[in-house]
Amino acid sequence: MRHGHTAWNRAGRIQGRTDEPLDAEARQHLSRLRLPDEFAGATLFSSPLVRAAETARIVGRSEPVIVPELIEMDWGQCEGQYGVEMLKDPASGYRHIEEWGWTYRPPGGEAPAAVWERLEPWLRTLEGEAVVVSHIGIMRVLLARATGWDFEGPPPFRIKRDRLYRIDVQDSGALSHDGSPVRLLEVPGS
Repeated sequence: MRHGHTAWNRAGRIQGRTDEPLDAEARQHLSRLRLPDEFAGATLFSSPLVRAAETARIVGRSEPVIVPELIEMDWGQCEGQYGVEMLKDPASGYRHIEEWGWTYRPPGGEAPAAVWERLEPWLRTLEGEAVVVSHIGIMRVLLARATGWDFEGPPPFRIKRDRLYRIDVQDSGALSHDGSPVRLLEVPGS
């Protein structure tokens, strides 16, 4: 699942590894949500960035296991910039996600293929069910591997907040996704 909103998310700024916290509205919103009962026995994992770890604590009602490999992709010189503005300037080197392929690197940043190289060994260590709270870049790479999308053309999935995206990791290391996001539940009386 993707972390809650930050001020940078709402402003359209690219965060990458900049450690922006959740904003007050996101904390309040997330406090009214919880994981569905079917995930009660799952191990809770999080990126080391505060926005993901805090989201995990709030909706998971417990301390997550922090996993360095789950840190957001490195956006290099694009971090802190406004994506809309960068797209207007061909010299920025920035382009739409649908035009990346696996090897495009934002200037000074990290390619999806490099993200996969750090995620794959960690995924192979998982046993049993897991809930992972991370970032849109991480989710795109995992869902791309699970669906066969190659970062060319529109993705066959849409990542929304407050939802869990089931990804099965096979013994072979292959990933699959059933295409059905699972909504977080409202806490009674909230």
